[in-house]
Amino acid sequence: MLKLLLTAALAVTGLCQYQAPANSSTTFNNPVLEAVGADPWVFRHNGHYYMTYTNNENITLYRSDVLTDWNNAESKLIFKPPLGMNYSTDLWAPEIHNINDNWYVIFTADPRNDAPPPEVEMWCEYNCPAVHHRMFVVEGIGSDPWEAQWEYKAELDTYDQFAIDGTYFTHNGGLYHIYSCWYRQYDGWPANLCITKMENPWTISSPFSERQIISVPEYTWEKTPFGRASNDRLSSNEGPQQLTNPKTNQTFVIFSAARSDNRNYCLAQLELVGDDPMNPGDWRKHPYPVFYQNPSEHAYGVGHASFTTSPDGSENWIVYHGMQDPTDGWYARTIRAQKFEWNDDGSPKFPKPGYGPYSVPSGQ
Repeated sequence: MLKLLLTAALAVTGLCQYQAPANSSTTFNNPVLEAVGADPWVFRHNGHYYMTYTNNENITLYRSDVLTDWNNAESKLIFKPPLGMNYSTDLWAPEIHNINDNWYVIFTADPRNDAPPPEVEMWCEYNCPAVHHRMFVVEGIGSDPWEAQWEYKAELDTYDQFAIDGTYFTHNGGLYHIYSCWYRQYDGWPANLCITKMENPWTISSPFSERQIISVPEYTWEKTPFGRASNDRLSSNEGPQQLTNPKTNQTFVIFSAARSDNRNYCLAQLELVGDDPMNPGDWRKHPYPVFYQNPSEHAYGVGHASFTTSPDGSENWIVYHGMQDPTDGWYARTIRAQKFEWNDDGSPKFPKPGYGPYSVPSGQ
């Protein structure tokens, strides 16, 4: 996730290397947005699809009548941070959630363009430009996200430690914050998944002693380079997303593993098999990636997904970013969408990533 060069990359709104043909009424091709884009968050509300994604500078909301073509979507700036704040630069992975009839954007940001002074970075065992990244919340008052009144709300307490890719997680009426964290303030690596309890969408209620780490990069495919044995530099768990099977009510966290500018970036899976999300023993990790590169179609670095449904609600869809040319790293990421199913054991059954043509969502 450490998008050190992303500012320049996302400032260029050029065409992707892969040129999808014009969509017909029944099929579409990936990517669903011609511009460079990463970390897509998509949801459906009152007949429209909405999307945000990383642009590094602000939080822009997009609205489309269809899931599979965002090139002519409406757009609205909902938050641009003032200069000189802890959240002024490197805004990453914004997500918009409806909680208690209002809207909340949870996002990552940094005060100085990923450039900590030497007096800070010298404490890190490895290079750690994101040492000052933290989690923040913008609140939108109103039932309609397009018409809501948006304003900055608060910084989420991550104990003055590195925090990126935070998401809201709900279980049995409780609200939790799951995000990518380090063990200690100046670790640099590995990046793990932490969970804390929340009093409300902008307030953490867990003290540091109760923060729990529920996943660490332990398998070869979670490390960069693949299978690195000598140290944990660049090994990452990040981009967590809650996914619930609507028929069995099984609860999963689908997260990204390895490194986002690398061909090996993939999706991994945790399942909540107990009743307490704050108990690491109540989570079970799948031993293999559940969504990963497809070299036969030049689909690499697939990860940081969100989930939605078809317009008629009968199909489940994954929206993610990936690369056609992995040598271009963060510069090459584009946003894609595909339908997914469910396995007999209730877990998600993701397809191989590719470019299509695919059938459009049911009811589109």
